[in-house]
Amino acid sequence: MNAPLIPSPPSRHWYVRMFRWVDTYAVPPADTNDPANHRIEWLRVLPFLLLHVSCFAVIWVGWSWTAVAVAVALYFIRMFAITGIYHRYFSHRTYKTSRFWQFCFAVLGNSSVQRGPLWWAAHHRHHHRHSDDEQDVHSPSRLGFWRSHMLWFMNRANHRTQLELIPDFAKFPELVWLDRYDVAVPVLLGVSLFMLGWLLHVVAPGLNTNGLQLLVWGLSISTVACAHGTFTINSLSHVFGSRRYQTTDTSRNNFLLALITLGEGWHNNHHHYQSTVRQGFFWYEIDITFYILKTMSWVGIISDLKPVPAHIYAEKPRAATKADSVDSVTEPTA
Repeated sequence: MNAPLIPSPPSRHWYVRMFRWVDTYAVPPADTNDPANHRIEWLRVLPFLLLHVSCFAVIWVGWSWTAVAVAVALYFIRMFAITGIYHRYFSHRTYKTSRFWQFCFAVLGNSSVQRGPLWWAAHHRHHHRHSDDEQDVHSPSRLGFWRSHMLWFMNRANHRTQLELIPDFAKFPELVWLDRYDVAVPVLLGVSLFMLGWLLHVVAPGLNTNGLQLLVWGLSISTVACAHGTFTINSLSHVFGSRRYQTTDTSRNNFLLALITLGEGWHNNHHHYQSTVRQGFFWYEIDITFYILKTMSWVGIISDLKPVPAHIYAEKPRAATKADSVDSVTEPTA
C-alpha cells in the first residue's frame, strides 16, 4: 500500500524541509544510494535539536516535586509505549488487540516523539532483516556510536516510511494519518502539560509549579531521556553485554539497559527469537514491559500473548543462520 504523496518542489528548498515538520509524507522517496541523501538535514531536524536545548530552560523555570513526578511518570509510560507497543506490537505482532485499542496504543506511542507507528515499526523490521550487515542503517560495529545512536534518522534517506515493509498496518487509514502527521500528538501533549501546570498554579499554589515548568520537565526533559534510553538499544546493546545465543549479528544482553528500557536490554534473547511477547526469557531477567502486558491481558485489553516456545528453553546455544534474523508477521486483528 502506498500512502498519497503531496507533489512538492525539490527538497533542497528550505520551506519544503520545514513543511515536513507537519506532513512527513510531503516529499517523494529519496535515492538511498545517493551519498547526498545520507547527510544530516539540519533544518528538518531542528525541532528535535531544539527539544534538547529547551532542557536547559530548567535553569529559569526551576523544579518542584510535582514537575519531577510528571517527568518520571511520562518517561515510564512512554518508554512502555515504545517497548510494549511500537516494538512488541507494531513491529513484531507478539499479541493481539482490537482496532480501537490499536489506535489508542498508536497515539500513546506517538506521544513519545519518536515518529509515527508505521515509520518506527517498518524501520525496525528492516533492522531485523539486515542486522549488522551492509544494509543496516544503525549498526554500531559498521557505523560507529553516534550514527547508530541518532544520526541515522536525521538524513533524508531514512525519513520515508517504508510502507511496503508494514502492509498489515498500512491498510488502516487512521494509522496512516497518525504516521503522516506525527507532530500532532506531541504538540497536543505539550499544550496539555502547559495548561495543567497553569491550572495547578491557580488552584493548588502549594505545589509550586506552573505551565512552563511542567512543559520543560514533562515534555523536554522526559522526552529527551526517553529518546536516548531507546536509542541505547541500537548503539550500546550491540556492543556491551553478554551473548547467550550465537546470533548472526552482534546483539547482547545487558541488565542495566533492560532496567532503563523496561526490558529491551535482553537484546540477544530478542534477536535469537523475535516472535515472543517477552524478552527476558528467564525469571531472573527483569522485563517490566512483559509484566505490564501480562496484566493488560488479564483485563481483556490484549490477548494471545505469544510465549517463549519450550524448544527455546530446551535447546543449547548454537550457531545461528540468517533465517533466524527474519521476523515473521501475522495478520492483524480487525
